[in-house]
Amino acid sequence: MVTTPAGASTGGAEPVVGAAVAEVVRLASELIAIDTTNTGDAERRGSEQPAAEYVAARLAEAGYEPAYVESGGRGRGNVVVRLPGADPARGALLVHGHLDVVPADASEWSVHPFSGEVRDGYVWGRGAVDMKGMLAMMLAVARALRRGGARPPRDLIFAFVADEEAGGFQGARWLVEHRPELFEGATEAIGEVGGFSVTLGAQRDGTPGGPRVYLVQTAEKGSVWLRLRARGTAGHGSLLNEDNAVVKLAAAVSRLGGHRFPLVLTGPVRELLQGLAELTGHPFDERDPQATVARLGGLSRLVGAALRDTANVTMFEAGYKSNVVPSVARATVDGRVLPGREAAFRAEVEAVLGPEIECEWASLPAVETRFGGALVDAMAASLVGEDPGARILPYLLPAATDAKSFQRLGIRTFGFAPLRLPPDLDFTALFHGVDERVPVDALEFGTRVLYRFLLSC
Repeated sequence: MVTTPAGASTGGAEPVVGAAVAEVVRLASELIAIDTTNTGDAERRGSEQPAAEYVAARLAEAGYEPAYVESGGRGRGNVVVRLPGADPARGALLVHGHLDVVPADASEWSVHPFSGEVRDGYVWGRGAVDMKGMLAMMLAVARALRRGGARPPRDLIFAFVADEEAGGFQGARWLVEHRPELFEGATEAIGEVGGFSVTLGAQRDGTPGGPRVYLVQTAEKGSVWLRLRARGTAGHGSLLNEDNAVVKLAAAVSRLGGHRFPLVLTGPVRELLQGLAELTGHPFDERDPQATVARLGGLSRLVGAALRDTANVTMFEAGYKSNVVPSVARATVDGRVLPGREAAFRAEVEAVLGPEIECEWASLPAVETRFGGALVDAMAASLVGEDPGARILPYLLPAATDAKSFQRLGIRTFGFAPLRLPPDLDFTALFHGVDERVPVDALEFGTRVLYRFLLSC
């Protein structure tokens, strides 16, 4: 169902939000300029501490008493603050975002990835969309709420955490296991990769061709990491070898790369495609959802990956000298699994790889909640308040967020980091991409929406 709240206010946000809007671009630029690269490698992991200290200082300036916590190791900084609400009996809302970013090769970029340069109406740099832009919005709104003496309807918990890009094991997951009191009373949460706009039927020249829809993440795939190992007989590279570990593993991962998991139409994807059909007038055939997905332009990559499980080989390691056949070859596979498909996925993968391949499994669960309730209504109303005629629809994220960790506390999680985007911007390609950037006016828009939302939810 497409959510369009009736009677939502279209007036300007409260005057105090102007202070947040005025500083959000500067905050985003300064956060991007702090290199918090997370390689996932324990020996070259980087540190979130400088960014965490920056956030803590900005919050302290506004009158908060931030809790700075190092999780799981030196330099893995996290910051959490709580703003009391008008009704302490209500469950608190957690607003969370991660401080770390994936690596970037400066030689491939138009600007330095850690410059935070503001140019051509965009803030450029690694993390602009994933997710220091949202961190800046959180920080700007938290500061404005505190300085303005605002009293939200419920307690708000703002969490700026480490290590999301490597699964959150040294960040959100560590905090949930070791410092759960920081999130006491939280019943719902919002985080990244949701609330961004898609203009339906946009033309190549950017001319809007249809309604603007904002996608709210209500589910995400489970994450599975497989470490594969094949064993064989070591020997001289000049001799015949019928038991070559590299050949065995290469054949196995080639089979896995060519395998297609079954198409599964989950609830959020069905709701999304039905809603898009309603808005565009194009029919939606449940027997052929890929036909509808094919009409979504750049969005088809995101939605298409939500139709089935995936398993991509990401690393391959074997050998130590050109004339030596090694006895062991190793590979790593990144698997993403639809809700309820965990057991079936494992069985399929093992069958495709075959009995000669050893598998080590590590996983994080899928996330799913219903699209509805007072919080979703507040999201819709806050968007309409700044973008009259806006519609919202649910979707399933094929990637992973810290929602996986926070749901362990029984917190209902959503992806809602609001941005109104240009119709011709290929937004999903910017995540972990070269020349990552976020529009200045999208950050300002999102700050106004987030302010409205937090004072109405």
